[in-house]
Amino acid sequence: MIRVLLAEDQALVLGALSALLSLEDDLDVVGGAANGETALELALTLCPDVLVTDIEMPRLSGLDLAAKVRDSLPATRVIIVTTFARSGYLRRALEVGARGYLLKDAPAAQLADAIRRVQAGGRAIDPNLAESAWEAHSPLTERERQVLAEAESGASTAAIAHSLKLSEGTVRNYLSEAMGKLGAAGRVEAARAAREKGWL
Repeated sequence: MIRVLLAEDQALVLGALSALLSLEDDLDVVGGAANGETALELALTLCPDVLVTDIEMPRLSGLDLAAKVRDSLPATRVIIVTTFARSGYLRRALEVGARGYLLKDAPAAQLADAIRRVQAGGRAIDPNLAESAWEAHSPLTERERQVLAEAESGASTAAIAHSLKLSEGTVRNYLSEAMGKLGAAGRVEAARAAREKGWL
């Protein structure tokens, strides 16, 4: 049996995924979590073979969850299942160790097959996204991405500097660089553009 842990903040979707996967003879859904922190706690306790997670999750995003699982539970494979058909998200998912990336409108049988494939050591990537993933490389450095993510919530330069342990001048420089790369007139516009591309 392949032991599967699900992480999904929408209760109906979580229930549907659990019910559908439980119909498969070789899959055992061992738990479900409605936020990233709980998913990480369950993963560390249950040591599932495969973790299936959404990207947009409360408390800890699916991408951050995937990175922590990769570091703490290298034997657990991660599959991202999301509504976001953005190549930027796919690239970031692969960078943090996800072995699969599927869209939520994929048939249930495709997810079951993906779980089997990643458990066997392979990858399961939505074919349409896989082709475009390498065409949309983010121009942002990791620090520029962090600063923009903080700015997206409306944080002041001083608050961003405090949060990231940087000087205010350094934060302004990162914001200026990011805005220039994205052709944005302001920090909010730059953050929105990066988010739409899947770079935040």
